[in-house]
Amino acid sequence: MLLASIVNVSNVGYPLLFLLVMGESSGVPIPGETALITAAVLASQGKLQIGLVIVLAACAAIVGDNIGYAVARKAGPWLLERPGAFYRQRREVLRVGEPFFARHGAKAVFFGRFILALRVWASWLAGATRMHWARFLLWNALGGITWATVVGLIFYFIGHSASNALETVGIFGLVAAVLAIGTLVWLHRRHTVRRRRQSGRAAKPAARHPLDWPPEPGD
Repeated sequence: MLLASIVNVSNVGYPLLFLLVMGESSGVPIPGETALITAAVLASQGKLQIGLVIVLAACAAIVGDNIGYAVARKAGPWLLERPGAFYRQRREVLRVGEPFFARHGAKAVFFGRFILALRVWASWLAGATRMHWARFLLWNALGGITWATVVGLIFYFIGHSASNALETVGIFGLVAAVLAIGTLVWLHRRHTVRRRRQSGRAAKPAARHPLDWPPEPGD
């Protein structure tokens, strides 16, 4: 009984959700949003509370972003440009994100919550470009709360809909629907590939036999 209580989803799910979202927000490429989606689906099944899931995800996002901001503000671009783990990804984020961030810092902090690369590195870019902390905190908090609420509720209701569909049609009906969709996708791709091959053959000029008569000009 004690072991079952220790490994209970609610005992593990909330701390794990907080750590993963906070880690991703602070600049570590780990699946924070996936953790939120999973927690929301579990909440739709009654294993977690959706309100607590949203609050924890929002708080973790805000805390993690401020950790990343503080580190980047102290160390600057050196940490993002130095060789090491994820060097290519860091350089690409700097190349694309830094000019945009310098012009649209508030938008990048808010909407970066919904974009994978910016969600991981937005706090670092804000710190490295010396964005004012009060401004960063405001837009970061608004973005974190909005992101956690929107993503959490969307997948909470999707989880409910999936459960209702499963109860209505049963497991065999769901499997049949998946197989039917998969078959249609496969047939469509096969038809597309065949049409491309036929188009390629039609576009390729036919080779002229050496004994063809009369010869073409210049032969």
